[in-house]
Amino acid sequence: MRIVVDTSVWSEALRRRSGRLTQITAELNTLIEDHRVVMLGPIRQELLSGVKTPEVFEDLRSSLRAFPDEPITTDHYEAAAQFYNMCKARGVTGTFIDLLICAVAVAEDFGVFTSDKDFEHFRRVIPLRLHRPSVP
Repeated sequence: MRIVVDTSVWSEALRRRSGRLTQITAELNTLIEDHRVVMLGPIRQELLSGVKTPEVFEDLRSSLRAFPDEPITTDHYEAAAQFYNMCKARGVTGTFIDLLICAVAVAEDFGVFTSDKDFEHFRRVIPLRLHRPSVP
C-alpha cells in the first residue's frame, strides 16, 4: 500500500540531530526505499514554508522533487469538505489541509503516516487507515 507521509513525519526526519534515528525516521526511510511514499502539494507547501534561508529552501525543494505530487481533484476537495462537516458534527475539529489529506487517502486507498494525534480523532468519524511504524 502507498502511504501519504504527513508534514509531522517529514518535519521530525528533517530536524533529526546528530544522526539519531527515531522509529518514525527509520520507518520513513523504509517507505522511501520501498517507493511507497505519496506526496501531496499541500504537504510540500507546508514543508517549504518558513524555511529560514534561500539556500536551505533550495536544498529542501530539490530533495522533495524526488517525490512527485499525487494529483488532487475536485472530487477530493468535495470529499474533504464533506469530511470536515462530518467531523464538526461529531465535535472533531481539523484543518482544511488535514481533511484534504484524509480525503485523498480514503479515495485513493492510501494509508497516512503521521505523528499528529488529530488523525486518531478523524479516524473515529471517517474510514481512514493510519500507517504505523514496523516494530524493529
